[in-house]
Amino acid sequence: MRETIRFLAEHRMIDCIVTTAGGVEEDFIKCLAPTFMGSFELNGRELRDRGINRIGNLLVPNDNYCKFEDWLMPLLDEMLEEQRGKGTVWSPSRIINRLGERIADPSSIYYWTAKNHIPVFCPALTDGSLGDMMYFHSFRQPGLVVDILSDLRRLNTMAVKAVNSGMIIVGGGVIKHHICNANLMRNGADYSVFINTASEFDGSDSGARPDEAISWGKIRKEATPVKVYAEASLVFPLIVAETFAKRHFSKKNVHISPV
Repeated sequence: MRETIRFLAEHRMIDCIVTTAGGVEEDFIKCLAPTFMGSFELNGRELRDRGINRIGNLLVPNDNYCKFEDWLMPLLDEMLEEQRGKGTVWSPSRIINRLGERIADPSSIYYWTAKNHIPVFCPALTDGSLGDMMYFHSFRQPGLVVDILSDLRRLNTMAVKAVNSGMIIVGGGVIKHHICNANLMRNGADYSVFINTASEFDGSDSGARPDEAISWGKIRKEATPVKVYAEASLVFPLIVAETFAKRHFSKKNVHISPV
């Protein structure tokens, strides 16, 4: 998944990303220390005793977050200093852009979004380790303000001004709603693909089918949206390979020297 999204950002195939705090911080943490493959069935109590955190079937040692804190805290100091000295307004997208500029690692998604000026929106930026670090930082150096309204205005305006709007939504929850709601401002997206395993019948936003979004004006009535009921890390790379990647590589001139 990470490599697929990075490919899209590296080759400027997307206009923006909307993601969770975990979608931001885990990318940076993987640049600082490895995440390991484990199992969904590992015992939580035993992992806790060994200082290992489980994310599905991925394992992240506590030490990874210590390295993340060591890297992030000076940057938060820097942001606070700019806020006080220059009046800089720090929105989530601006914070992510600064972190992407400073990670200096081409394996990072946000290295490429910063390099290619692709905004990354995160309406729940504090809901994860990033938020924990900001909480700790607020005791060491109080005063950093994160402006979420300027990002809402920026994302909604991008949708309103778009000649055509397409959204690929991997998973659900606040991110799915945030993207769809931006498209409501333009009377609906023209193209929509949902990828998740959620069922509609528990009333969750994740499970809601595209037809529900049409009723709100988040997808245009004349559109032909698709929901793929599948595990996203399996099918999303395949979808990108058959669409974005195929188009990208078909444009390249392949020259074969005669033998």
